[in-house]
This record gives sequence, structure tokens and C-alpha cells, in this order.
Amino acid sequence: MFTFRTIAKAAAILAAFGTAAWTGYEITRAPYAGTTGITYGAAFAPARQSEVDFHIWYPAQPGGRAITVGGNGVFFGTPAGRDAPHATGQHPMVVISHGAGGNAGQFGWIAAALADAGYVVVLPNHPGTTTGNASAHAAVRVWERPKDVSAVLDEITGNPDAYPFIDTSRIATLGFSAGGYTAMALSGARVNPDLLQTFCDDTDHGMSDCAFLAHFGVDLHSLDLSPAAQDLTDPRIKTAVIVDPGIVETMTPESLRSIETPMFVINLGAQETVPIGVYAKDAAAMIPNATYVAVPDAIHFSFLAECKANGAAILANEGEPDPLCDDAGGRARADIHAQLTQLIVGNLQSAL
Repeated sequence: MFTFRTIAKAAAILAAFGTAAWTGYEITRAPYAGTTGITYGAAFAPARQSEVDFHIWYPAQPGGRAITVGGNGVFFGTPAGRDAPHATGQHPMVVISHGAGGNAGQFGWIAAALADAGYVVVLPNHPGTTTGNASAHAAVRVWERPKDVSAVLDEITGNPDAYPFIDTSRIATLGFSAGGYTAMALSGARVNPDLLQTFCDDTDHGMSDCAFLAHFGVDLHSLDLSPAAQDLTDPRIKTAVIVDPGIVETMTPESLRSIETPMFVINLGAQETVPIGVYAKDAAAMIPNATYVAVPDAIHFSFLAECKANGAAILANEGEPDPLCDDAGGRARADIHAQLTQLIVGNLQSAL
């Protein structure tokens, strides 16, 4: 569904390493010699009546300050140049939506690769479902996440002088887990509120989410989930890449059949091992212009950053129930990331 458990995991890591470590900026005095820049922004989100902050990765020239983004005691971070000079020209944009309880800093592995391939990458931190700002009740309000992305797009497209390096006529979205739902909703998928309300009645869908909701006293039947049915399509998005989308079972067939946005749908693992809560092959078959692929020797958590040698032990000591540092066992996470990068970049190059 959303890997709600990552909320508990994030809280544990924050307690163990401190907010600054999880936020993940190891600022050094060295100048940056690479070609991947990063900066930060914020957009006012009318649906929340508050700001949504976001990271911006971009093709750069050497310069700026060398930092490491997203690293902590469990996960490796990614080097980048803080406020490095922009590479010349305008570049297509990819908006990445993180999973529930995650954060923008977790995706340096794909953001840096996309920037190296010539894309500007924008990663919002979704309020209420972001590390350090998360709750089970907030995570159920799924409709707020697509509105975050649209608010960020309003900020960027409405202020071209502030973002002259972005080609706003070529915008894609990439989503992981709850972010996969977000990207699908932005492309036209709509949720059946009745199915969402009964999501935890009879099964856990192969995930730990329903147990997590029960632990925090969230009864889906007691909530007004009707806003989940609204049309959240953002026509500025030209193509979408979806990885293990949450609550895909609750999306209406009618809305899936009406999606016009080209969509590349990825499941992590073999067909018989993908949790039913994120199994997207059947949904992809309903979407007129969708391509589906499964990545073998992977699990749902393979999209997270690479773990350090003692990362799994730290998480176990903190009581994390999900295997965030495990993969299917056949190959290293770095190899899985390399394949995902090849698939995602290849699809975006064709679509944009």
C-alpha cells in the first residue's frame, strides 16, 4: 500500500542519529568538481495552506560546495554540488514522488543519474508523509500528495525567470510506492473510496501497512475518504514512470482505461513474489499507452538507497519489521539500481 512502516523506521533513525544526520547534508569545505548540482526551493500548496519544500538536482558545471545528500548511519548518501553553476541550456524536468514516511534525500541514486543524463529532477517532501513530519492519519489522505506536485509545478512554471534552466514543456513524473500512486493520480487514475475504506478488512495485501494503521488506531471505516475519488490529473505532465504503486487495487478500471498519458510501469520482483498491494500488471494492461516490466531479483524496498554494512543490524535493533536493507538475494542493490536507471532513463529519452 504505502509502506507506512517506513514512518516508524524514520522515527527510529531520527532517534538514533539525529535529525541533521537523516536530513543528510554532510557539508565540507571542498569545492565540487563534478557535474551534478543541487539546490532547494519551496512552493505554497493551497490544499494544505502551507509550503511544500523540494530538492532540485540539475546538470551542472564544476563549482559550488561538495555535499553528501541523504546519507546516515543506515543508508549511503549521494555526492552533489550545492548551488553549482548550471550547465548551459534548458533541460526537461522529472518530478519524483517518494513513498510514505520517506523523503527527498533518499533518491539521490536516481536523481544524480537523471541529472547526469540531462534532466532537472525535482523531489518534493510531502507534508504529513515525510521523515520527521509524518503520521498514519496523514498518510491515509492520499489525495493531498498529487496536489503537492501540482503546487510545485505551479511554482516552477509560474516563475520562469527563477528557473530558466528548466524546459517546462517537457515534464515527467516518477513515483515509488505511495509516490507511484501519486504519479498515477496525476496522470488520471482515480480511487474508489469504498475500496480504500475496506482495504484492511480481509487481508494485509502482503505488506505491513494495515498492522501499522491498527497499531496507531486508524480505522479506515471511520474516515471520510470520499476526496480520494476526485480527478487529480495535471495536464502539464507528459509521461509517467511508476514503480510498485501503492493502493493500485483501489483504482477504478474506468479511470485507468481513460488515461492518455504514456506510462511505464515497473514492479520489483518476479510476478509470484510482488506483494499484491503493489502488483501493477493488471492495472497496466487497462491503460491504453502503458508498458509493463518486472525487475527480477528485487523486492519492494530495493528502490531505497544502498545500505551500509551495519544498516540492517541498526534497523533490527530499532525494531523495524520490514527488510529495508534486503533484496531478493541474487544480486546487489547497486546492480538493481543500475538496471532501474537504465530502464527509467531509456523510457524518458523516448517519451520526452
